[in-house]
Amino acid sequence: MTAMLDVQNLVKRFPLAGTGKVVQAVNGVSFTIARGETLSLVGESGSGKTTVGRCILGLIDATAGDIEFDGKRMGRGRDIRSKVLRGRIQLVFQEPAESLDPRIRVGETLAEPLRHLGIGRADREKRAREVAEHLGLPARALDQFPPELSAGLQQRVGIGRAIITRPELVILDEPTSALDPTARAEIVDLLIRLQAEFGTAYLLITHDLSTVRFVSHRVAVLYLGTIVEEAPSEALFARPLHPYSVGLLASVLLPDPTLTHTSALRLEGEIPSPIDLPPGCPLAGRCPFADTRCHAERPAPVAVGPQHFVSCFHHQKIAALDSTIDNFARFQEESTKLLSVGAG
Repeated sequence: MTAMLDVQNLVKRFPLAGTGKVVQAVNGVSFTIARGETLSLVGESGSGKTTVGRCILGLIDATAGDIEFDGKRMGRGRDIRSKVLRGRIQLVFQEPAESLDPRIRVGETLAEPLRHLGIGRADREKRAREVAEHLGLPARALDQFPPELSAGLQQRVGIGRAIITRPELVILDEPTSALDPTARAEIVDLLIRLQAEFGTAYLLITHDLSTVRFVSHRVAVLYLGTIVEEAPSEALFARPLHPYSVGLLASVLLPDPTLTHTSALRLEGEIPSPIDLPPGCPLAGRCPFADTRCHAERPAPVAVGPQHFVSCFHHQKIAALDSTIDNFARFQEESTKLLSVGAG
């Protein structure tokens, strides 16, 4: 598939005033997204996920690297706010209550992006009603104010505001983290349905791996601003091959309280400071497989399967473990049941 979004060697540094030091937030991130595809960017808080999204949108300037959308380079006046891209790339925020103006009715909120595209009022209102129907919003909601809605309905409005321009790419920044399990399942179902209907591509930025499992075609695992593993969703959840991916997946709470993860791999120690990153592999200080080479040399991505890349000198040892994550198949089964119940 031809890449619609192409990010190559993205770097972002934040200087610390008066210290001469910088926060190394993003360190050479590369990935692509095809039309109609979902790539999830996952990792702990502080891994650089949101910074990557903001650089793509042009809300902050990258320190280095190239970003291309639809074959043309982003930057220098070509970003989410420019006329040539207005409405083609959209954003859904993490906190629906904070991203919606409480003084503007829902119908006006949905239609607002169309006003900046020069669409007349009657057509804006018609499109808002159509989108509300797609979202499953009750008709009365168009005349209500955001604080009158539940968090789940507020996030539906946020998604509707993004898709009303029929964008080619939507960046979803933790869209389910503020929701309860039932609302989360409903939003996941909505995103899948909208993508099937409109062919919109998603960049999902999240630490919610139970959501990633259902929405994503591919997953990129980010650690200290570096992608350490990228794979099709099914391959990553079935058999992660980077020690950080194993640790991240093993941290997911299982729906059945009688089950626990029993992984043969344990990560210990502190996460290095992004101000003073060590040489070599960024996980070397916490990884049980790390050796002298890991501490001195940064591993390059290696292809280990179709569209599956891992940056680890010892991925074959991880693959040889008898059981990378016990009970994960059960987790997938139970999560599917919960999603079905929540969406129904």
